[in-house]
Amino acid sequence: MSEKVVVIYSGGMDSYTVLNKAVNEGHEVYALSFNYGQRHVKELRVAANVCKKLGVAHKVVDISAINQLLAGSSLTDDIEVPEGHYEEESMKSTIVPNRNMILLSLAVGYAVSLQASKVFYGAHSGDHAIYPDCRPEFVKKMDDVCRIANYDAVEIVSPYLNNSKIDILTDGLEMGLDYADTWTCYNGREKACGKCGACQERLEAFELNNATDPLPYE
Repeated sequence: MSEKVVVIYSGGMDSYTVLNKAVNEGHEVYALSFNYGQRHVKELRVAANVCKKLGVAHKVVDISAINQLLAGSSLTDDIEVPEGHYEEESMKSTIVPNRNMILLSLAVGYAVSLQASKVFYGAHSGDHAIYPDCRPEFVKKMDDVCRIANYDAVEIVSPYLNNSKIDILTDGLEMGLDYADTWTCYNGREKACGKCGACQERLEAFELNNATDPLPYE
């Protein structure tokens, strides 16, 4: 009997790879996406289409009401999205306060209700410099807490925690994944901007994998 797991799925390339990894490992996957008041919902539409293709159960939960508590991020406020490399100091404006702790807590609650044993999410080493809630020490503490927070223990799994986006893409390409089914850009326009940190890191990953990004760019 396959193991039930929840995958936090944003529609971006990291969580897309994690989702497919969980499916390929034979788990009974329940994808969970959140509208937390981010600048656009284009990636949520992409996520819905992917789950339909894969035949994966998918919930999109509107938690945008919490946006009034999480001020100061260029992803949720009327603040210009910075351009430049992902690890530059300016990228700290893209931090949404306590986002991953909130999303993981909700996903764990969903996992308990499903009698699922694990929650997967796509933290990776490229996030460590800017995002504290993607660092190994955070994941370890959240895993510790989520194993004791309910009568049923839930494990937090970040399969690429110590890998770069380059490594994630390498793994995904080896799985034969089509990254046209993802959206990474912080801006929700028709084409990706190619200038924000998320775009630049994505393009770098494709370049270092000697591959062509299938997304159109401005």
